[in-house]
Amino acid sequence: MASVVISTAAVAVALLLAGAVLLLWRLYQDSVRRADAAHAAVQQERQRFDAQQAALRRYEVAFASISGRGELGEQVLVETARMLGLREGLHFTVQTDLAGGGAAKPDLLLVVGGDRRVPVDAKMSMACWVEAVETDDPAERLDALRVHVRNIRSRAAELAGKGYQRWADAIYGTIMFVPSDAAVVAALDTDPELLRWLLDRRVFLCGPTGFAVVASAALFAATDRTIAADVEQVRAQAARAHRAAGTAVDAVNLSSTHLQRFLSARRRELDALESFRATVEPITDASASPTPIAPVRRAEDPSAGSTPVPQPLTQELATD
Repeated sequence: MASVVISTAAVAVALLLAGAVLLLWRLYQDSVRRADAAHAAVQQERQRFDAQQAALRRYEVAFASISGRGELGEQVLVETARMLGLREGLHFTVQTDLAGGGAAKPDLLLVVGGDRRVPVDAKMSMACWVEAVETDDPAERLDALRVHVRNIRSRAAELAGKGYQRWADAIYGTIMFVPSDAAVVAALDTDPELLRWLLDRRVFLCGPTGFAVVASAALFAATDRTIAADVEQVRAQAARAHRAAGTAVDAVNLSSTHLQRFLSARRRELDALESFRATVEPITDASASPTPIAPVRRAEDPSAGSTPVPQPLTQELATD
């Protein structure tokens, strides 16, 4: 009896040990899966971080050169113009060489009334403005804003030296586009003399809101110009149609005149032939010919082989 109890206890202990081993194995497998998932998440985050670092380096390289700033600023400028309803080729053009040889080649050229043009430059650097926004130190922010103002002055001096107003005569100056109204306001607040200095050089500092106003004016001017061109085209087509109608009527009148003359001559010919037939008829009777002279067929005779002329038209043409 004791051996049976011991055997039963041993089997129970063995089963408990097996269950414990199985539970530990499942816990181990779960921990391995969680570790693998965590490792995969870490790898994905590391790849995302590397991609962000690469993009940041590309932007740093782009902002370090004027051409790179021009490409990014031009993209923002063109997208802003398109969102405002302007169409490329009709309301604006990009990278238009005004002077030849690339001496005056603005990023965007607005076309306003009377084919006047407004050059827009978008190569302004925003790096110092970003530093001023991101810092929490008032002194660092002020220093960054001062550098931001110096960058604006430097770029404005370059634009003034290009002399865009010689080829773009809408405002006799240049619009310097900055893709942030806050950056424009901060620069003007930092340097109260900046606006007067820019206006003296015919450089107009403009954020998205100001550019929207100028672009809307260009849109309305181009729309009026297109409507006027359409009206002029319709007027020209109407004039051509009027001349064509007059020519057609003259041709019909000339044809009617010739037809009337032909019918009059035809009638005189038939009358003469009929008179000649009546004149020779006694000779025919004297000759005792068994075949009389056939009567003269007229156009009005349905028995004639030719197609009869409609009576109303005949009467109208006969009145000469």
